[in-house]
Amino acid sequence: MRWYSHETIASRQFLCLDYARLPTPKSRGFELNTTQTALKDPYQLEAADIAEPPRALLDIFRRIGPGIILAASIVGSGELIATTTLGAQVGYTAMWVIVLSCLIKPVVQAELGRYTIATGETGLAGFNLVPGPRWKVNWIVWAWAAMTLMTQLQIGAMFGGVSQVMHQLVPAVAVNMWVLVFLGITLALLLGGGYARIEGLAMIKVGLFTLLTFLAAVVLTRMPQYFNWADVWQGFNLRLPGEGLSTAVAVFGITGVGASELFMYPYWCVEKGYARYAGKRDRSPEWRVRAQGWIRVMHIDILSSMVIYTVATIAFYLLGAGILHGMGKVPAAKDMISVLSNIYTQTLGPWSLWVFYLGAIATLYGTIFAATAANSRVYADMFRLMGFFDHTDYAARVRYRRAFVLFLTIFPVCLFMLVQSPVKMVVAGGVAQSLMLPIIGIGTLYLRHRHLPGEVLPPGWVTAALWGATGVILLLMGYYTVLTLQ
Repeated sequence: MRWYSHETIASRQFLCLDYARLPTPKSRGFELNTTQTALKDPYQLEAADIAEPPRALLDIFRRIGPGIILAASIVGSGELIATTTLGAQVGYTAMWVIVLSCLIKPVVQAELGRYTIATGETGLAGFNLVPGPRWKVNWIVWAWAAMTLMTQLQIGAMFGGVSQVMHQLVPAVAVNMWVLVFLGITLALLLGGGYARIEGLAMIKVGLFTLLTFLAAVVLTRMPQYFNWADVWQGFNLRLPGEGLSTAVAVFGITGVGASELFMYPYWCVEKGYARYAGKRDRSPEWRVRAQGWIRVMHIDILSSMVIYTVATIAFYLLGAGILHGMGKVPAAKDMISVLSNIYTQTLGPWSLWVFYLGAIATLYGTIFAATAANSRVYADMFRLMGFFDHTDYAARVRYRRAFVLFLTIFPVCLFMLVQSPVKMVVAGGVAQSLMLPIIGIGTLYLRHRHLPGEVLPPGWVTAALWGATGVILLLMGYYTVLTLQ
């Protein structure tokens, strides 16, 4: 068998197989039958994969994708459930939390992406370099593993949420039975598809519900009984709401780029090909230009996704603060979907109930899909760092990833069966993510100052912004900790 680099399809499939000698693979990504074909390892930097970065803006937009997958993960339980619930609880008071959450964390995300493109290392491998206690891997890696187990409460909540929608549509089938149906669908999709499938489904999901929710928010601004611009501006007074404090902290952790997504993003950058296209660092001027070019593509990718999820997040919050808070309704365990549906039916009309149901299914299930796909990759990488398989053994990486797909779908389903309260599950997972954010910021600063290649160092204002973002995160989380202990 021979491998050929093929730039035309590099951003989607990374390779071109010699079809005259091999059976046609059924998968468009890397999930090929290992008994029939070899596996192309997207985590290895090979000279044949080097490609010049696009220069024209339109060409750059054709090469984005990791941020879209992240947006698919972001515009899910955080926005539809947690953000809307926070608005329902406190009105417009926490508007500043929403905006700050969306705008501040991409600075950290971009520097993690820069590190991955410049070094070819995964995000977890980078954080594993941070000094401190370690057993096989260091304390940050273990903290990520613990946080991700907590975020399975959120995934379980989404299984419950999407199943509640289906129960509304087909009452004869119980919620728990729908949970099992979606469990089976998730396993079939994730065990049989690679990056290209995940990216394609993410684009469809993000575009659908974001547009509809934005439209509902625009209609809301024309409803004086629920909306007033003066109340919105009052939401920027930098006050933490007392009643909904835990929800506000959870929202800060999971809206915009949450702690989980910050760990995920470098892996999607690797599988999209940004690091491989730049090639191994050889300190040459050519490498520096290529690396800077692909970092520029990565920045456009981050900016595009930030616009999408910021618009969606603000729209969800306005609808929760305007419609639900105005009606005196807060989503709870059994009536979560019926209460949330008011954000559409009260703005777009009763006809939009079915549109909301379809959008909720796409939003919640898309997040299950994207988050599980990413977390299974990071867990597999953790086991690589612990020495369970060699870094060049991609077949072993795929086996571990598939094993974690099984665990990361079955475990959250079990959690939902036990707790049966999507709102509380989302809040618990969000608080865990929030508490992880300061660690991510500190780790990113360490990588920036100690391990980032000098050829791709960011401008001074970017480094200052990274310090500022980390400082704000530390301040907010420290303040929340003090209030909680009092």
